[in-house]
Amino acid sequence: MGLRGDVSRFAYSAIAVLLALVIGAVLIGTSGYSVKEAYSNLLMGAFGGVYSLATTVVMSTPLLFTGLAVALAFQCGLFNVGAEGQLYVGALASAVVALALSGLPPAFRVIIALTAGAGAGAALGFLPGYLKAKIGAHEVVTTIMLNYIAISLTTFLVKTYFRDPGPVDQTVLLPPGSRLPELVPGTRVSLGIVIGILAVALLDRVMRRSVLGYEIQAVGQNPHAAEYGGVNVAARTVQAMMISGAVAGLAGSVESMGTLYRFIPYFSPGYGFTGIAVAVIAGKSMWAVIPAAFLFGALQSGGQSMQLFAGIPMELMTMVQGLVILFVAAPALGSMLLKSRSRLSEKGGGRA
Repeated sequence: MGLRGDVSRFAYSAIAVLLALVIGAVLIGTSGYSVKEAYSNLLMGAFGGVYSLATTVVMSTPLLFTGLAVALAFQCGLFNVGAEGQLYVGALASAVVALALSGLPPAFRVIIALTAGAGAGAALGFLPGYLKAKIGAHEVVTTIMLNYIAISLTTFLVKTYFRDPGPVDQTVLLPPGSRLPELVPGTRVSLGIVIGILAVALLDRVMRRSVLGYEIQAVGQNPHAAEYGGVNVAARTVQAMMISGAVAGLAGSVESMGTLYRFIPYFSPGYGFTGIAVAVIAGKSMWAVIPAAFLFGALQSGGQSMQLFAGIPMELMTMVQGLVILFVAAPALGSMLLKSRSRLSEKGGGRA
């Protein structure tokens, strides 16, 4: 049954992507541009050579982490919209720690900096989890608010304390020993993609083979039944949000240590928000986060090629990407929201 469900989800996603591309072709054609030229550049920009494929992998890497972070929260019935802010604090924490530990051997420097990034993300995830567990504050509201706080706070800290002398607000460039190793020289495909895949494998095993994972899923399915069965719902809620925040924090760490080699304010084009679409497509399968992230990474890298070589305006390119998100993610997201609404109705009826 599980395999059949995965195949059905894959088939539906493939059809949805094709439908979105067909409608995108109509929009491109009616706007006076060549559909053939646009989509050939999309394909070549994403998969047309070593450099194109490397660019797709680089753009997929942060989405792998943010998608995994949101997917993990989904398992506990939580909607973590705060991956963007968690990504920013993780990126700054890793950059600052890596620069501060310049006297340590490179391997220790990298490990400690990655740990700092995960810790910063977990700390930011703790607050909405705690508020949800203790006073019932909705995590969507609190995480959205914390996004603005985190982005503004990291910008302030860089401008005030960690700014590299020069015209641009950014930290000092990380020395080679503080960077993630590059897997393919000259492409910035770093060890981050391997760390992301290992994170998927680890969390998949935790969710399927551990008491923690079982109890997190039990809370996500029915918190009242889970509490009746002896699960500490408040603790699992906080823990799930902290783990989710830690994974999102690693997304920022990988960007600052493996791609940008420094922290730059407002560096993210919305990795945390695109991660929501990645998680919705992946559904209940942690492993499905990998192809879902790769899909959106390919759309971003191919979209750049469409704009550069086919002359497609940014607005049309973004519209095509949005159509893919709409057709692939919206039905699953709608189902999740209806399920959440049903739970709220049952809870309200029970109190009445």
